[in-house]
Amino acid sequence: MSQAARDAAYNNAAAVADSAALNAARRAASAEYRAAHAGHLDLPYGPGARQKWDIYPGAAGAPCLVFIHGGYWFMNSREDFAIAAAGVAAHGWTVALPSYTLAPAASLTEIVAEIGLALDYLAGAQAEFGFGKVVLAGWSAGAQLAASWLHHELPAAGLLISGVYDLGPLTETYLQEHLRLTPADIATSPLRRPVTDAKPTIIAYGHEEPATLVTDSNALHEHRLAAGAPSQLMPIHANHFTILQELTAPDGLLTKAALTLV
Repeated sequence: MSQAARDAAYNNAAAVADSAALNAARRAASAEYRAAHAGHLDLPYGPGARQKWDIYPGAAGAPCLVFIHGGYWFMNSREDFAIAAAGVAAHGWTVALPSYTLAPAASLTEIVAEIGLALDYLAGAQAEFGFGKVVLAGWSAGAQLAASWLHHELPAAGLLISGVYDLGPLTETYLQEHLRLTPADIATSPLRRPVTDAKPTIIAYGHEEPATLVTDSNALHEHRLAAGAPSQLMPIHANHFTILQELTAPDGLLTKAALTLV
């Protein structure tokens, strides 16, 4: 493949003509949602400036959705995705969104470790917030981070959306300038690590996404099945950005999928 073809294979924004407008709409909706639910924001789980949670409490004993944002590990923040809470929150769920240090200020190995630290904090806060079983979810880069921590004691299930699960090919794309991936970072790839959990997991992707993401989603599904871990593949008629609308809507396909996991 040419350099241009390799770059295009992982350029989700360029693959969707109106991606800028879709992202702007999501950020605006998230700002509105966050302003309307301001009770438990910016809760630190570590000393870093971005090591914080936003938690939107639900009904006592109801499940909790942990949603890890995407942005190829070097863009975005939890504030940009607050609207992801709206779908399951309408069913009484608690929703918790963490941020993490962005590359290249942190390596992929360090970012993965931060998510573990965040989950440790949330496990300790479970009694305080009164939520029940946890579904660990993520979109795009966040799906890789969620997949990396399904073995943690806190989540009971996983919902992985539009993820990249093998980091190796990224070293030959424009992303390497931002990520500076090392062999140790690449080793964090869910497709390069043994599956050590047996938790029900839904792996979703959009029919209109770049082929690389579709391939990775199918490969992770097979990887989990080969290890005897529960896995369900969920293709959706959407692109990399419109697929999130299936999580923000109370009757969205991803909202319904989360409801089935606990």
